[in-house]
Amino acid sequence: MRKYSLFLLLFLSLNFSAQIITETQKLESLCRIWGFLKYYHPQVAKGNLNWDKQLFQKIDELESINEKEALNNFYADWIRNLGEVTPCKECSVKDNKVYFLKNFDLSWIDNRQIFSRDLSQKLHYIENNRNLGDNHYFGKSGRKIYFRNEKSYGSKFTSKTISLLELFRYWNYVEYFFPYKYETDQNWNDVLTEMIPKFLMIDNDENYHLTLAELVTKTDDSHAYLSSKEIQRHQYGNRRVPADYSYAEGKLVITKINATKFRNKSPLHVGDVIYDIEGKTIPQIVNSLGKYIPASNSWGKFNKAKSKLLFSNNDSISVKIERGGQNLEIKTKTYFTKDILHEKNEAPKKWKFIDKEKKIGYVNMEIIEKEDLDEMYNSLKSSTSIIFDLRNYPKQTIIPLSYLLLPEPSVYYQFTFPDPYYPGKFYSRKNVIGRKNPEYYKGNVIVLVDENTQSQAETTAMMFKQHLNAKIIGSNTAGANGDVIMFKIADLDTRFTGLGAYYPDGRETQRIGITPDILVKPTVEGLKNEKDEVLERALEYIKTTTKM
Repeated sequence: MRKYSLFLLLFLSLNFSAQIITETQKLESLCRIWGFLKYYHPQVAKGNLNWDKQLFQKIDELESINEKEALNNFYADWIRNLGEVTPCKECSVKDNKVYFLKNFDLSWIDNRQIFSRDLSQKLHYIENNRNLGDNHYFGKSGRKIYFRNEKSYGSKFTSKTISLLELFRYWNYVEYFFPYKYETDQNWNDVLTEMIPKFLMIDNDENYHLTLAELVTKTDDSHAYLSSKEIQRHQYGNRRVPADYSYAEGKLVITKINATKFRNKSPLHVGDVIYDIEGKTIPQIVNSLGKYIPASNSWGKFNKAKSKLLFSNNDSISVKIERGGQNLEIKTKTYFTKDILHEKNEAPKKWKFIDKEKKIGYVNMEIIEKEDLDEMYNSLKSSTSIIFDLRNYPKQTIIPLSYLLLPEPSVYYQFTFPDPYYPGKFYSRKNVIGRKNPEYYKGNVIVLVDENTQSQAETTAMMFKQHLNAKIIGSNTAGANGDVIMFKIADLDTRFTGLGAYYPDGRETQRIGITPDILVKPTVEGLKNEKDEVLERALEYIKTTTKM
């Protein structure tokens, strides 16, 4: 019995030491260690090494490694050859920052399925004696960071090695610098595991760009996008139906027919309701495109996708419509964008009274600028209510508006900023807006919002919310708040949110948006009759709550 036990123990120990590592596990561990050393190891972070070249070499060398022990020796030798990491006393000095740690996760270092205790200790030593000076690969602009000194390898598919580099770069950008990593639908660790085999299967430009777009989409961030002519051409098309439309209740309502250089008459009419395009309903099309469209939530995905719905590479498309109580199927021609003529609309007013009694003011936040605000306020301050239309993107008017509207300073948002001295960690600060102002506006502050209310517009809505008589009317906002980091991946423009933004009490706005006090969404009937139902509901609210 004793001999059997010794044999079993010996067998198990040999089996453990010869633990087989899969290709995905090897590349996953390489991505993590390469990214960690890039931002933490002093020699690498200072730019003393050609870090891309080192990755290419390690990818090649990994092919001959199949066991855990060999893998750990491989990484230990690599770290040793990078040079000495001197003890860092400042690294352990506590500061006064209030840390936000939901994103911070170096627990992979202690994954005993992959890494030995000895290698884990080496990595933790680097963490505790990390680079505290400038980092060659990212810089600071105020409290934001930006990526730099990344070599471009073009946007064409050239090799699986380059494809993996772009995956590893992007995955580590998100791992250390995306404030909402913890909120993604799919755990970011699992994203790496899933995407490695997909990147290994890339064999042409179109597939390369689509796989990159799928990766970007997994941030679940409406700020994110990937600018690719390859995707536009193959996924959506370069021709479109010359019509403007709005979306409601899963359908498109035609709001304008645009002329073309060819002067062909369109079979579509203003007021037509499109419910099917080439045999698919609008929700079905959005769902099929959604894999490549990053958005914080379902309404954000619809909002982004709807602009692509009438594109095609064919010279015509078939649509099913509702018109005058009948269901019709028609074919409508498509045109290149350069051949579609757009009439200039009459410029809207920046502000106005919208009632004869001049008791209700209206401000278009998309076009009013800082220098207009004093004149606007002097014109409208006698009103009992001012409607601020934020279904758009404002022009940096938040601070001067707060000085006019609010009675005193107040905390309106809590932001989280990346800590450049401890990549992956974020710290929190509460933001105050407004000033002491006995002449503040004492009427109703009505704010109109919808899925187009995004980022700075959402922050502005939160400022308005500090007013005692504020009421937000419409539908949930985009749920993408905080300044963006713009950069390139595979030489394609992309971005994601760079700062976290929260309610003063810590509640989240990302992916949720700002919830209106009164929920109103456009309807098909309303759009057909050219009604602004959100504005109408605001006027109804004012009339029932205000003595005119």
